[in-house]
Amino acid sequence: MGKGTVILAFSGGLDTSICVPLLKEQYGFDTVVTVAVDVGQPDEDIRVATEKGELIGDKHYTIDIKERFVTEQLFPSIKANGSYEGYPMGTALARPLIAEEIAKIAKAEGATAVSHGCTGKGNDQLRFDFIFRKEGLDIIAPMREMNLTREWEMEYAEKHGIPVPVVKEKPYSVDENCWSRSIEGGQLEDPAFHPPEDIYAWTVSATAAPDEPRELAIGFENGVPVSLDGERLDGYALIRKLNEIAGANGVGRNDMIEDRILGLKAREVYEHPAATVLLKAHADLERLVLTRQELAFKAIVDDKWSELGYMGLVDEPLFAALSAFVDKTQERVTGTVDVVLYKGSVTVAGRSAKEAVYSDDLVSFESTTIDQNDAVGFSAYYGFQARLLAQLRK
Repeated sequence: MGKGTVILAFSGGLDTSICVPLLKEQYGFDTVVTVAVDVGQPDEDIRVATEKGELIGDKHYTIDIKERFVTEQLFPSIKANGSYEGYPMGTALARPLIAEEIAKIAKAEGATAVSHGCTGKGNDQLRFDFIFRKEGLDIIAPMREMNLTREWEMEYAEKHGIPVPVVKEKPYSVDENCWSRSIEGGQLEDPAFHPPEDIYAWTVSATAAPDEPRELAIGFENGVPVSLDGERLDGYALIRKLNEIAGANGVGRNDMIEDRILGLKAREVYEHPAATVLLKAHADLERLVLTRQELAFKAIVDDKWSELGYMGLVDEPLFAALSAFVDKTQERVTGTVDVVLYKGSVTVAGRSAKEAVYSDDLVSFESTTIDQNDAVGFSAYYGFQARLLAQLRK
């Protein structure tokens, strides 16, 4: 007797494609429902996932949550200067939302089991599992449970006549949303291997970028980007447009050794043009409008927020508390930041804000508004204890 229905998080890639027959042959499910969730992948990828899901699955859903992804995950990440070990998080922020959509379909279909194509070595298994277990769903993870290799998967796909976007010569695993594109696997697993140019899709190399710099004005309201060069755009459109502009100028590549949640170090290659520019501009604007004390404490909050976001622990109560603090600080983060994009670099050229904690009069060398003699008393006590200790040791 079959096991009924299982809901599969489906991207159309190698792992999730072979999960469809595996869930029937190895796990005994009668029905496999595939679900593709659109968080800003290329239109072609969504089309392929939809057509393949309809072809090899028993039932298919394609769900568009691009706008929700931007407002619920990317905007908060910008406010919190969200990055993990120096790169903007993309996949990590998308996974919990995708898992929530899978759980909704499971409820609608009356299924008690869900499946994903994650391995037992990466982070995504934990991000998915956290949400699924919270919803009380059974989890099937063939790659993890069967200890599969990419080579075995490619041979299995070929035997079953399943078209996949990888070949043995280029067995890369690519994950993409509107904020970030990650490339891993194959020869990239060797930290000393130099990535070939053909793995990149969003960015040109710094040497191939235009010889003329591109200047750009980015407008923020309450910590959220709202305009490019004075043109107001909604979040998704702004990010897509900035991806094109920055990517064309070679901005937004990361090749790094990353510490995964499980403790393994992994070589990861990322593209994130818009994220690189927006996070740099936002952090710069914060330095103009937030006080020294706010900035110092927020750096601690941002770091912990990013750690929890990377781990996919978005329902951890601390995450909500940290987000509340971040939102409070962003009430004054409204202004414009001028950046210059040039051959892979982003430089802030200027910034302005109505509520800037800055006075050109007070700080100017030419101004006498502040009587410099007032600093004498402050200076007399400055470092008093250290000076006293130094005298005692003479």
